[in-house]
Amino acid sequence: MRKILVAVGLSVFCHILWAQIDRHDVVNRNCPLVDRLDALQALTVGNGGFAFTVDGTGLQTFPEMYEQGVPLGTMSDWGWHSFPNTEGYSSAKALQNFDFGRGRLEPYSVENKTDQRSRDAANYLRANPHRLHLGTIGYDIPLSDTARVHVENQRLDLWNGWIESVFNYKKARYYCVTFVHPERDIVYSSYMTDDERPLPVKLRFPYPTGKHSDAACDWTPGMANNKTEIVQQTDSSVLLCRTIDNTVYFVRLHWIGEADFEKKADNSFTLTPKQAGLTFSCEYSQQKPVAEYISNEIALEQTKHHWREYWKKGGIVDFSHCKDPRAKELERRVVLSQYLLAVNCAGDTPPQETGLTYNSWFGKFHLEMIWWHQAQFALWGHPELLEHTLDWYFRAVPKAREIAQRQGFEGLRWMKMTDPSAEEAPSKVGSFLIWQQPHLIYLAELLHQAGTNISMKYQQLVQETAEFMFSFATYDTLHDRYTLNNIIPAQETLRAAETINPPFELSYWHFGIQLAQLWRQRASLPPVPEWNKLIERLSPLAFNSDSLYLAAETAPDTYNNSRYTSDHPAVLGAVGMLPLSKQINPATMKKTLDWILNNWNWEKTWGWDFPMVAMCAARLGEPQKAVDALLMDKRTNTYLVSGHNYQDQRLRIYLPGNGGLLTAIALMCAGWDGSEEPCPGFPKDGNWDVRWEGLLPLP
Repeated sequence: MRKILVAVGLSVFCHILWAQIDRHDVVNRNCPLVDRLDALQALTVGNGGFAFTVDGTGLQTFPEMYEQGVPLGTMSDWGWHSFPNTEGYSSAKALQNFDFGRGRLEPYSVENKTDQRSRDAANYLRANPHRLHLGTIGYDIPLSDTARVHVENQRLDLWNGWIESVFNYKKARYYCVTFVHPERDIVYSSYMTDDERPLPVKLRFPYPTGKHSDAACDWTPGMANNKTEIVQQTDSSVLLCRTIDNTVYFVRLHWIGEADFEKKADNSFTLTPKQAGLTFSCEYSQQKPVAEYISNEIALEQTKHHWREYWKKGGIVDFSHCKDPRAKELERRVVLSQYLLAVNCAGDTPPQETGLTYNSWFGKFHLEMIWWHQAQFALWGHPELLEHTLDWYFRAVPKAREIAQRQGFEGLRWMKMTDPSAEEAPSKVGSFLIWQQPHLIYLAELLHQAGTNISMKYQQLVQETAEFMFSFATYDTLHDRYTLNNIIPAQETLRAAETINPPFELSYWHFGIQLAQLWRQRASLPPVPEWNKLIERLSPLAFNSDSLYLAAETAPDTYNNSRYTSDHPAVLGAVGMLPLSKQINPATMKKTLDWILNNWNWEKTWGWDFPMVAMCAARLGEPQKAVDALLMDKRTNTYLVSGHNYQDQRLRIYLPGNGGLLTAIALMCAGWDGSEEPCPGFPKDGNWDVRWEGLLPLP
């Protein structure tokens, strides 16, 4: 409660210093503009659990052209598919026993390279289920005609939640508006044209590929296990039933005015208007739709209201008064990240790293990334979006308990890579990660501090999450301390068999168990004595003779071995994402920060590493280094026209980078528990007059 009062006080203080921020102006000046067909310039509309991505025509006219850029996805939280399990692979077949010196064998879900059946089972279970592309809607223009399509202008109206597109084709001009309903998985579109023979709209339905990272579209014709049948049809609507192996879902198309609906080929249909334009809606649903049709006019007003309320209610940051020339770009990234995360990452399940745009890691989501995607919702005034997703954890409890029990631990062990069923995907890396474990406690704490009345709701989850954390730690009787052994840390270049006491995990265990004790106090429960013992005797962070923190206690050669100076500089996560604690020597961490900034292999990093470094620098009183980290000129810190964080040719978008950016900005503006300086993460050199409203500080 104290932090909430501090945040409110700061907000009032800011209003005294500044006129109230013109939120519409901040949002409006950062709306993306597109003027050509470009595979990296796709734009998206959506509602958090369903998204529709379009090319320069305002629809999904050229999905093949965009496959290697930002694909034209139509994806949802509920749309999943599995190839038939003809070999009867089970999760038990992917288990392999490991002896980590705890007096028992621990079964982990991995690929057993010595057993072909185990390898095949692991490969099948990783790839199934995978997220579905629900189908494309585009103008009936041949792919060979892309050069004849000239995008005059296209604009994503962030304030209202729609895309306006103007393009020319064969001497005709088309004006198109596209949006998605805020509560139902319905795409709405309307176009006008001066063409005497207006273009038909084509619906196409692919078969899934099941590949690790792609647009999830196999366009091979004639597949017997990929069917689209007309269930009902009227003069202004049609209901389609999609059957892909054992997966079934429905598509309901509704249009205004006279138009002909025709089947052109298997899984391909056209809607051809008889007037100079077309207005239609297309609803996707897991069950046969029974809800009433919502007209385009009503849906448009509901969409406008939804997005205007989103921008008015949440946090906002105005960089227009800054003199640093980089401030404009930072504001663009911040505003667009707010939009993209609301569109892609606010559904019924934790989001995948490429959101609802295309599949990565088979469309599955990674629980170690949920903090990077969604912590920002609580900090930016939208705690209800985080709470909506966290409900999935309750459904995942049986699987999390099963994992802990089979390995001989107490409580709940949260899996790394999973799907709506919470089944653990086999992985030689992911199964040995533990830093996803305290996320549930941290996120619940952010909801509590945002003023949501959720303490009793999450108390049992927090309790059992901490029970695993305590039982996983090993008591070292020789040195009277607790250690964290045989894990792959967040810096995934280290090996489980040899790793002891990585710094970030040690700090997160210390912080997480402290929070769990605080939650017991709020529930009028006594503290757990053993947990206090762990807090007091958890191993300190190891450092070398140069006073630099090591990647792990077992990695004394951290700073002369390239294996330890690439991937995530996770040692800096021990301060920044987390508060300073008695485990941390600030001077040693500052020295470590400087070494990493000057010497790290930044070409081998990820999008969320830059905000992680910025948060560390801010907490250590180095605001200039915080800003420089956020704006470092590196490939994985690139932000596309749409605002997506680009990584490489495989990951053309990467939403943990966007979420990390927003969390870092919240900390740099609103501070953290105990900080008193306004905007502590920005330099006080006259170049960073940053103005903000509606943000909360971090713990």
